[in-house]
Amino acid sequence: MLPLPHIEQTGFVPMYTTNIATNPTGKFSGPLVFSMRPFTAPHAEQAAEINAHYPMGDGVPLHQCDPMEIGINDLATPDYGMPVKMTDDQIPVYWACGVTPQEAILRARPELAITHAPGHMFVSDITSESTRV
Repeated sequence: MLPLPHIEQTGFVPMYTTNIATNPTGKFSGPLVFSMRPFTAPHAEQAAEINAHYPMGDGVPLHQCDPMEIGINDLATPDYGMPVKMTDDQIPVYWACGVTPQEAILRARPELAITHAPGHMFVSDITSESTRV
């Protein structure tokens, strides 16, 4: 089992707005939001291998290590969620986050939008195993 410091420390994953633009669709556009989990390098590799089987979920991490490369100036101040303390042997590992559409919704300002709250995912009767590839 992989350790999840964000669960152990706060119960919430930190999420950061990046400098990576999404592909606009109609009036919807905005930056990609990444969630970050600290892992040791071997655990980061294991997490990527596990998540590769679930592209409809988090999928593989899109970035590792230097937060400045993706426009994150300070890991201690996430845009959503709560900061996580990292140890010297851990690296930040980033996944595309479900908050990305919320950023686009905020910019598009539609009359109505139904989505999830950061840290509180949409619930359905689809099992994660049924989406495994």
